[in-house]
Amino acid sequence: MFSAIAQTPTRMHRPLTMSLIRQQIEEREAASLAPWAALSRDSKGRLRPEEECTIRVAFQRDRDRLIHCKAFRRLKHKTQVFLAPAGDHYRTRLTHVLEVSQIARTISVALRLNGHLTEAIALGHDLGHTPFGHAGESVLAELYPEGFQHYQQSLRVVDILEKKGAGLNLTWEVRDGIIHHSKGRKEILPADLHDLAATLEGRVVRVADIIAYVNHDLDDAVRAGVLATEQIPRDLCRLFGATSSERIGTMVRDLVEQTLAGGGERLLLSPEIMAGIVELRAFLFANVYENYKVHDDFLKAMKVMRELYAYFMEHDQYWEPPIDYPAGTPRERMVCDFIAGMTDRYALDLYTNIFLPKPWSVL
Repeated sequence: MFSAIAQTPTRMHRPLTMSLIRQQIEEREAASLAPWAALSRDSKGRLRPEEECTIRVAFQRDRDRLIHCKAFRRLKHKTQVFLAPAGDHYRTRLTHVLEVSQIARTISVALRLNGHLTEAIALGHDLGHTPFGHAGESVLAELYPEGFQHYQQSLRVVDILEKKGAGLNLTWEVRDGIIHHSKGRKEILPADLHDLAATLEGRVVRVADIIAYVNHDLDDAVRAGVLATEQIPRDLCRLFGATSSERIGTMVRDLVEQTLAGGGERLLLSPEIMAGIVELRAFLFANVYENYKVHDDFLKAMKVMRELYAYFMEHDQYWEPPIDYPAGTPRERMVCDFIAGMTDRYALDLYTNIFLPKPWSVL
């Protein structure tokens, strides 16, 4: 016999139709998020109109599409800093993206911004990275006539190259965040907002990207023996903490506290923390990214990229265009897309097959 508890529902409610589920989520966003947060129902739309999902809001669908796409899976074998690392615990481009996503979502939730949008931008922001990290990017920028930037290629991946040329058809807000995430060595929080994402969520991803890489690159450099812990400037250890977790926590708390204290409509850092991040970034450039142990491998990787590009410009063996391009598409464009989509190990294997002699077998 069923118990009284099993027979009696704890809550009586009217069954929801599937379309009402999405609408209720959209209503909760409007009621709970900050006035300047991006609302799913107010999206500027997609490149091609399509029917709404009955359960998921627009930005949630984008997040799901990104996680299931092939370019996202390839990130697990693309360099972050250390080329094709053999160790299990070094960051790859995939783990970097996941760390950026976690940091960005933490910040967005604290600031009452749209977590679905923030996460989608974070997951898609590095899809256009080449094999061998920024070494590969610099080679394609040198060889491809129109130049190459990984953030532009990331947008090209989601708009054109995924799904055999159909693209992912993401919302305008996610695409805007992807194309505006990169900062290089520019200001962390520039006074001029024109070059930043239109949404605050996109700007959060940009800062989270910096917070993630200055911390995990430092951690990996110590693990690799490129840096000794004692080399980390003492003033930075006192300011941020001694561990990666402490450093990230300090930066995130400061960003959230300062932004909320300033009203919430603009991201802010205290002058002390801002100066500390700039100093840490400069320290990494001088002691890790330009360190001869790392730099020498980059030079070798650049040679691999140059020779693959030259070979594919002249030969049809070992490759085929990644999609069916429109008639008249320059070969340079097709070769650039093909090489940019490679993983480190695929590029190295292909280089070995094309350029290195194979031993004869005796029968």
